[in-house]
Amino acid sequence: MATSSKTNNKIESLNAEELNWIQLREEIGSESLKNQETFKEKFNRKFSENPFVPIGCLATAAALTYGLWSFRHGRPQMSQKMMRLRIAAQGFTVVGLMVGVGVANVKENV
Repeated sequence: MATSSKTNNKIESLNAEELNWIQLREEIGSESLKNQETFKEKFNRKFSENPFVPIGCLATAAALTYGLWSFRHGRPQMSQKMMRLRIAAQGFTVVGLMVGVGVANVKENV
């Protein structure tokens, strides 16, 4: 009977410890969820910080899409121009990214 009592006390203490850990995890999780941004909020924040990167990405995608469409419809000259424009748009995106990183670094150090 004494062993049964000790076992029950041990199980109760384990359950209490486990519940404390669960409660702690929930509290930590709820704190981190309070500070999370939605996709739209994050996109708007990043776009306002450096608008050249998404613009460059869209220009790259548009040039690639139109270039492939031109190639498929037998317009090799237009397709070649679009592929060159795609390379220029990719360069614009990379330069925009580098400028954005530089500006962010200067703001951080000030």
